[in-house]
Amino acid sequence: MTLTETVPAKFEQELATARFTDDMLAEMRALIGTELRTEGSVNNEYADRHAILRFCEGIGDGNPLWTDEEYAAGSVHGGIIAPPTFIFACLGSVQVGWRGLGGFHAETNLEFHKRIRLGDKITARIVFDGFDGPIEASNFAGRRIKDYLRQEYRNQDGELVATFICSRMRFERSEMQAKRETRKIELPHPWKAEEIEQIEQDILAETPRGATPRYWEDVAVGEELDVITKGPIGLTDFIAFVASGAAPIPRIAAHGVALRRYAKHPKWAFRDPNTHALEPVYSVHYNDYAAGLQGAQIAYDVGIQRTSWGVQQLTDWMGDAGFLKKVHGQYRAHVYLSDVVRLGGTVVEKYIDEDGDHVVKVETWAMNQRDKNVMPGSAVVKLPVREDASA
Repeated sequence: MTLTETVPAKFEQELATARFTDDMLAEMRALIGTELRTEGSVNNEYADRHAILRFCEGIGDGNPLWTDEEYAAGSVHGGIIAPPTFIFACLGSVQVGWRGLGGFHAETNLEFHKRIRLGDKITARIVFDGFDGPIEASNFAGRRIKDYLRQEYRNQDGELVATFICSRMRFERSEMQAKRETRKIELPHPWKAEEIEQIEQDILAETPRGATPRYWEDVAVGEELDVITKGPIGLTDFIAFVASGAAPIPRIAAHGVALRRYAKHPKWAFRDPNTHALEPVYSVHYNDYAAGLQGAQIAYDVGIQRTSWGVQQLTDWMGDAGFLKKVHGQYRAHVYLSDVVRLGGTVVEKYIDEDGDHVVKVETWAMNQRDKNVMPGSAVVKLPVREDASA
């Protein structure tokens, strides 16, 4: 038989479903320590000007340090540098195992070691570090597994640029779907015209600190950081993120290229009953039908997308001379189409760290319009000091 004759029978209108079994757990334990293939998930190798610009546009970060050649040339860096989360535009992540189970990105731990400069070549090494569980049933998703991928990004000189520990919750889709009604909320959100006007005014008033140094001596414990706003989230916001190169895993493709991949890996796709087209599992982030199969209400954001918003809030606040050293965040609820998220934080500690850097620790938050903190976390920021203003 030809490929055309055999493909349609392989695809269902549902996402693959499976249950945790002893064999599955044993198979995954045997993979611990394995270095994973990345070639199907690389989106950018080089931090060229347009790759950086596309990523910044995809997360809505207009900081001129990343995007304006003239401004960047006059900065303390002498030229364009990439935002810290540009590593996601090189390779967001990969998938490993857990055949037939659903997954949500649950937690991110990032450590940044060096800035990415224009022209740098970034390569990633990813290792499966293992998992916890199965964890007992919850009201959210039933029994679940939390797994860990360690992603190390290096530049062309072999220098470690960033380390990303990506933790996902794996769950039985049938359990997630069964509990869907317990999480039901009104969507799309019923915004009033005056609320939308205020949101957009707040967004237009946001300004990165830029060239004015934020000195360590001037920051006080208890100080509130400037807030940035994202939303109401629209479909184009999700599409722009995909187009920026920061997602998905593996890369999205079209027509014959995609069909041949799905024929080789049938569980990567399902047949949309409305269009009869094959869609990847990743389409939960822009396809309401797929999101429902995952147990969500409608299409929802990507974990590293939300983290990129949080990092923008931090880099806007710290100014050009600051350096973001660490970021931690947990994803506590979906951010849906039509939602608004405001991101901010509070300085909770000032100290000199083990590297001799003058840093502040920040407790971060991301509040939606329902007063839900959808990404509680923390960050460590290195700031310049007055006796060494060039730091």
